[in-house]
Amino acid sequence: MNCTISTMDEVSLNREPVYDDEVEEFEIDGECAMTEYVGQNGNVMQGENPLPPSVGMEFESYDDVYYFYNCYAKEQGFGVRVSNTWYRKSKEKYRGKLSCSSAGFKKKSEANRPRRETRTGCPAMIKYRLMENKRWRIIEVELDHNHLMNPISGKFYKSHRMMGLGSKRPLLMDNADEVPNIRLFRTVVIDSKDSGILNFDEGVLRNDVDLPNNQLNLKPGDAQEMLNFFAHMQLMDPNFFYVMDLDEKGRLRNVFWAEARCRAAYGYFGDVMMIDTRSLSDKYEVPLLVFTGINHHGQSVLFGCGLVANDAIDSFIWLFRAWITYMVGRPPQTIITDQSKSLKNAVMEVFPRAFHGFSLPNIMKKVPDELEGLQEYDSIRMAFTSAVYHSLRADEFEASWNEMVRRHGMGDHKWLQALYEDRKQWTPVYLKETFFAGAFPLKQDESLASPFEGYLDRQTSIKDFLNSYDKAVQEAYKREALCDLESMNSSCVIKSRFYFELQLSKLYTNDIMKKFQDEIEGMYSSYSTRQINIDGPVVTYLVKEDIQVEENSRVTRNYEVTYNTSAAEVICLCGLFNFRGYLCRHALSVISQIGLEEIPPQYILTRWRKDIKRAYIYDYGRNGIDINSPVHRYDNLYKCVVKVAEEGRKSYDRYKFTLQALNEILNKVNLQEDYR
Repeated sequence: MNCTISTMDEVSLNREPVYDDEVEEFEIDGECAMTEYVGQNGNVMQGENPLPPSVGMEFESYDDVYYFYNCYAKEQGFGVRVSNTWYRKSKEKYRGKLSCSSAGFKKKSEANRPRRETRTGCPAMIKYRLMENKRWRIIEVELDHNHLMNPISGKFYKSHRMMGLGSKRPLLMDNADEVPNIRLFRTVVIDSKDSGILNFDEGVLRNDVDLPNNQLNLKPGDAQEMLNFFAHMQLMDPNFFYVMDLDEKGRLRNVFWAEARCRAAYGYFGDVMMIDTRSLSDKYEVPLLVFTGINHHGQSVLFGCGLVANDAIDSFIWLFRAWITYMVGRPPQTIITDQSKSLKNAVMEVFPRAFHGFSLPNIMKKVPDELEGLQEYDSIRMAFTSAVYHSLRADEFEASWNEMVRRHGMGDHKWLQALYEDRKQWTPVYLKETFFAGAFPLKQDESLASPFEGYLDRQTSIKDFLNSYDKAVQEAYKREALCDLESMNSSCVIKSRFYFELQLSKLYTNDIMKKFQDEIEGMYSSYSTRQINIDGPVVTYLVKEDIQVEENSRVTRNYEVTYNTSAAEVICLCGLFNFRGYLCRHALSVISQIGLEEIPPQYILTRWRKDIKRAYIYDYGRNGIDINSPVHRYDNLYKCVVKVAEEGRKSYDRYKFTLQALNEILNKVNLQEDYR
């Protein structure tokens, strides 16, 4: 199938209207639904995933909307039916709704043998209407289905065999030679001067005074800067992805973008994800939301970014859906966010199977603001900290918390009440069964650096942030590459006589190994490891440790460690393995006492290993490459050729010259001998 896609800017910055004959057209081989995204410069990105319908898409005819949605439905594995069509008195169509064939339910039949119910009340649908420019624009989209879909069975749906609605045009879904052309416009020309709509005045963007709360707050030049940024990123990374959320009037609400490396990194480290909304809570000028994880060095790794109009649930839901779509529908096991009702509801909506935890450091930062005005604040703060960080069991936390509330008369304190209601999402004592991979700090002085640390503060403008974005991510990639190099070429100095330290030093990256060595050193403050119970193959040990609870105060705590002899499974009451991803000093003390020389294999995690070949590579940018690496050489040459192609396409003469020059280069390269 050939599908002609006409593209215009996502947000048109033209001073004069752009007419059809000014729009560049591109012939794309493959089914029309195989186009993921049409860039603002007309660059077409192709991928495995079909292009989903989105608000703002425009089509030349009513039939084209149906055909496009039917193509998408066939690729996804569901059928389509027309739910509603609205007509004017002149019998002209002006509005329509297409739904999944499983939408609604069949009417009850009084027949003796009624047909079985095959519908599920599926909510997936699109709504579209005829605009003043005589194009049909999608105005509402629901992509989620409430039933299983199978692309292989898509060919059996009636909509994929029937005639095009309103015409005699057949929907030849499998005949590549006879498929009609569809012109898809992603055109939103924003030119209104009223109601706070973004206005393009002589090519300069401004925001009117009464800016709606559900619209991205942009300053003059921000929209152009954003489009320039996306164009630059696509040039440097052909697999760079971005998508914009527009309302019915063409106003920009939310934006999401991610590099190809983000999806590759998520494939390795996507078990735990943090969603950083500090820019929203602290009222930064850049309303940035950052998706991050933890890499094999314990560093933050970027999974994607977004700008949102506000901190309402609808903004978060749109952004989360954009992210999960880019990640091919694979959600993380654990998600950590700030404590927020909107975030809580949005995560529940988009990631219903993931565990949702709240950031403990963010909660602790709010303690002074929420409690400092109370009498005996210092005493309250100490009691709060002790209950959170030093409770080993749930009943200890409950008792400490209730005593703090009773003693200081804080039973009606709303912030504390909200915290207590959500305690199972942020208090360590309740989170020991959840895996966090180091993304949940257990000490007050611990924190995780943002990928944009040093590049973003309250006063940073959108323009300045976008200009420094590439530098920030390149620095993060370089830090990871340098740590990779250090770990491959050297190992940490062995500090003990335990063989399992030598064992892991050969496997783990140096940064993770140093953290594991802290636990080995902690074994010397753990003492009196003794057996207290036997229940079949499960043996329970008691390990004592002196821990510091205040600056000049230490107490002795008892940690129960169970060891299953048949499964070589060791579990400690402190839960450090799930929090950090390596065994604690108490478990190591038991392993040492029973004579195990090596760490059981289930406690050696692949995500920390330095000998794993990861598919993504560091982009050495413009400062040179590792000429000894064929992957790096290919990566750099590819980017150079893309730049040449971009310049060569601009005119016929340039095209001829570029083609001739490339052929000459290829002939010379083929004649070049390899010297070693």
